[in-house]
Amino acid sequence: IVVKNLSAGSALNQLTNPRYFTFDSTETYMYVADALNHRVVRHSINTTSGTDGVLVAGGNGANNTNTSLNCPFGIHYLPSISNDLFITNYYGHSVIRWTPGASSGTFVAGVPGVSGSDSTHLNGPMGIRIDNYMNMYVVDYNNHRIQLFCANTNTIGITIAGNGSAGNSATQLNNPRGIAFDSAMNMYIGDDVNGRVQKFMKL
Repeated sequence: IVVKNLSAGSALNQLTNPRYFTFDSTETYMYVADALNHRVVRHSINTTSGTDGVLVAGGNGANNTNTSLNCPFGIHYLPSISNDLFITNYYGHSVIRWTPGASSGTFVAGVPGVSGSDSTHLNGPMGIRIDNYMNMYVVDYNNHRIQLFCANTNTIGITIAGNGSAGNSATQLNNPRGIAFDSAMNMYIGDDVNGRVQKFMKL
């Protein structure tokens, strides 16, 4: 048991609707997107009885400022490249980059608090991954697509999977959630409403 309390709540030994999580490079700590507490909490994984977590991002209520999170859902940490967490705000339609323990972050994708379907907007982002070149892959749930934000122009998204319309063909997605890559950088997408996992070959 990593988180001790078995009831939902806002204490540091509780979570409310935890979503994605990620680990540090030594696999000592787990960072949890605590969605409805609008925060990210760090927990030690070297315990069997559970301990209080440490607040590392957000925790100021739901907001679309750079000092708050708004239903954090996806989270990615790649310490070999950056010491920052990359967090998707599902209700905030944005991605924020946050150094653990800092009082604020920096928005790196989407328009905070504004949903949309063009190349600069997101609509309910969920999963996220960063590659070794700091390119960012965002699962744009309500737009039924995967957006790539390149490291050198990362406020402009490029659609690399899905076409923006819900569907079940090989080129479409229907409310995608999760994302993963294999060692060859082929991309796998959890295609929620279609009840399948789609594989997209390396770009």
